Amino acid sequence: MKIGIVCYPTFGGSGVVATELGMALANKGHEVHFITYNQPVRLDFISHNLHFHEVALEEYPLFQYQPYELALSTKMVEVVETNNLEVLHVHYAIPHAYAAYMAKKMLKDKGIKVKVVTTLHGTDITLVGSHPSYKTAVEFSINKSDEVTTVSNSLKEDTLRLFNIEKDIKVVYNFIDSTKYEIADQEECKRIAVASPDEKILTHISNFRPVKRILDVIRVFNKVQKELPSKLLMVGDGPERLKAETLVKELGITEKVLFLGNSNEVAKLLCYSDIFLLPSEAESFGLAALEAMAANTVVISSNRGGLPEVNIHNETGFLSDLGDVDDMAKNAISLLKDEEKLLEFKRKAKEHAKLFSLEKILPQYESIYKACF
Repeated sequence: MKIGIVCYPTFGGSGVVATELGMALANKGHEVHFITYNQPVRLDFISHNLHFHEVALEEYPLFQYQPYELALSTKMVEVVETNNLEVLHVHYAIPHAYAAYMAKKMLKDKGIKVKVVTTLHGTDITLVGSHPSYKTAVEFSINKSDEVTTVSNSLKEDTLRLFNIEKDIKVVYNFIDSTKYEIADQEECKRIAVASPDEKILTHISNFRPVKRILDVIRVFNKVQKELPSKLLMVGDGPERLKAETLVKELGITEKVLFLGNSNEVAKLLCYSDIFLLPSEAESFGLAALEAMAANTVVISSNRGGLPEVNIHNETGFLSDLGDVDDMAKNAISLLKDEEKLLEFKRKAKEHAKLFSLEKILPQYESIYKACF
């Protein structure tokens, strides 16, 4: 098939999933065209079936904010028409689903048919999409999509609760390419690069938005490091980073916390780790947690959103109530002080992650594309 993929080209979960999906589809022989304002950060042109089309934004004094959705829908029309695309798979409701509907209508006037698959990822529904300023348009564009998917049962329930949805919503979980995380079993994973042999390593990876509660990550680690030698790897960047760095200084643990910024070396960083901390206020799925599990790392997380569908309490890690730093720290310490128990949890985490393998999820998307016709 000839498929257009529209996503945010960033380090966020929706962009990562969309990019990995596109590359996997191309490897299976499908022709895939990415349509966005920058090349996605994880896009690797390893297949001749992959193409990237940049959405250019022109500066006009008339506009305080450039109308990206107009430029995007126009680019979609151009790419579909030029390359005979059959499906537009848009990730994130705002503004992608709305722009895809406009593109579809413009193409119809040209006598060209294209199907739209919309995948909802989380905050586009629960935080932004449900805002009165956007709700009507988001609801409309979802209902006008040919197929709609969510990345967890939790998000499906939220979508049906917040919107009047007439479409059948299919749940297709996020996925990982497990082969990229085999580094955890290889000599290439050299923990000595970030910690001494007697230190345990805790890790957090996110876009450092308030919803990720990275100050809770720091507070949990502070309690852990008081009980046993340990290091914390903070991977990512965003609006809460300065607050986190300030808290680290106030607690006097600067030498024990490494802020590493955004990275494409997620698998390598996770292979160092014993525990992954994800105390988020909201997670539609928790892709970072799944990546950690695939890399043989135990997850300590909140019990919000789709996280209980990924992180199985008292098997692959532990779930705690939102903001319960004491409970998260207690669970982490109990594992880190019991090497045998920690290794068993790591084994179960890696095994559970196989349920979300690329090989299991990719055929589900292919079936959805075919169902459009």
